[in-house]
Amino acid sequence: MSAKIQMTHFDADGRAQMVDVSEKHSTIRIAKASGAVGMSQDAIRAVKSGKTKKGDVCLVAELAGITGAKKTSNLIPLCHPVELTSVNITTEIDEENRSILVTATVKTTGRTGVEMEALTAVATTCLTIYDMLKSVDREMTIKDIMLLAKSGGSSGDFERRTAEHFYTS
Repeated sequence: MSAKIQMTHFDADGRAQMVDVSEKHSTIRIAKASGAVGMSQDAIRAVKSGKTKKGDVCLVAELAGITGAKKTSNLIPLCHPVELTSVNITTEIDEENRSILVTATVKTTGRTGVEMEALTAVATTCLTIYDMLKSVDREMTIKDIMLLAKSGGSSGDFERRTAEHFYTS
């Protein structure tokens, strides 16, 4: 016998709705997500030089990621607008795997979590990296965007055990 899954984003008649969070308590909520952009060695060299046609790839992409986090409710239809208290994006060149690794940590004090904001920040950062380097490498791949951890709220904390778990379970 399987348990019935309650769909919180639909009313009794099956119409989409934004979840009512008015009865929830404000808590500190943090979410961390990651992803990567795989690319050619030429693209890695272009990023490291800091002299691409469009400027400093990592700096511009990190700024775009912050903007993406702030605009999440405009992109995801049933996402609540959230007053973010912190957005931190890091990019790291991984020469061995010919990738740029992206991590976003988003924080708020509010009634709903910021997982979607962290994931949107990573996706926006990765897309900006792609956009800025497409003249060097059109075969880049955006990969492995995932929630790493979240804390705060009534559903409890979450921490991904490993990236491999994502693919094997």
